[in-house]
Amino acid sequence: MVQVQEVLAEKKPEIIYPDSDGQPMADNTKQFRWIVIVKENLEILFAPIDDLFVAGDLLWYPVEGDNTIRQAPDVMVVFGRPKGDRGSYRQWEEDNIAPQVVFEILSPGNRLKEMTRKLGFYERYGVQEYYIYDPERMCLDGLQRSGGSLEEIRQMNGWVSPRLGIRFELTSNGLEIYRPDGRKFLTPVELDRLREQEHQRAEREHQRAEQEHQRAEQERQRALEAITQLEQEQQRYQYLIARLRQQGIDPEQLS
Repeated sequence: MVQVQEVLAEKKPEIIYPDSDGQPMADNTKQFRWIVIVKENLEILFAPIDDLFVAGDLLWYPVEGDNTIRQAPDVMVVFGRPKGDRGSYRQWEEDNIAPQVVFEILSPGNRLKEMTRKLGFYERYGVQEYYIYDPERMCLDGLQRSGGSLEEIRQMNGWVSPRLGIRFELTSNGLEIYRPDGRKFLTPVELDRLREQEHQRAEREHQRAEQEHQRAEQERQRALEAITQLEQEQQRYQYLIARLRQQGIDPEQLS
């Protein structure tokens, strides 16, 4: 009886790591649209790389045994971890690899105290690049790890992310992000429109190729008909020569 009590006393209660913090992903459509743009375009950009994980609004638990230490970046990128579904990002189950790049898209409800807390969290738990975009003010801030702290990137217009290779451009219309190959990050609607345009272009190319094939086939048929006609003329000529010789006429004397 004493042994059972000792075992029960030593057994620690299971710690639950919730998959949700009860907070909405976004406060308005503009903030949500930018979260989707960044997350989905990064997914597309890094689709060929198996060990690179991109997530949006996913709870990140950096410390095993403490479910109160957590943060849900609007977008996070983790190099060295496989793609796949997760309820949360529990760092100790992910080879203890912290997200290297995080994005936060601001809404009018964001407060200085909250953003200061997030900066402290990302700085403490190993984030290398931290980007903050305010779509209302069209203002972009960035921080990069230097030693043990995240230091402000002084010039964000034209900045190229060392880890992601993407370029940030600030224009009169707001933020524009470009892939390493120069292609711009697009909204899902723009991506679908581009896909449709590519489909139509491919269809036109297919139709042109089909027309070229038909023209080539027609030319081949005409060539075959010309050859057949020539062969028939030659046969007719040989027949006439043979008939003349049968009648005792030398064809060469007729010329």
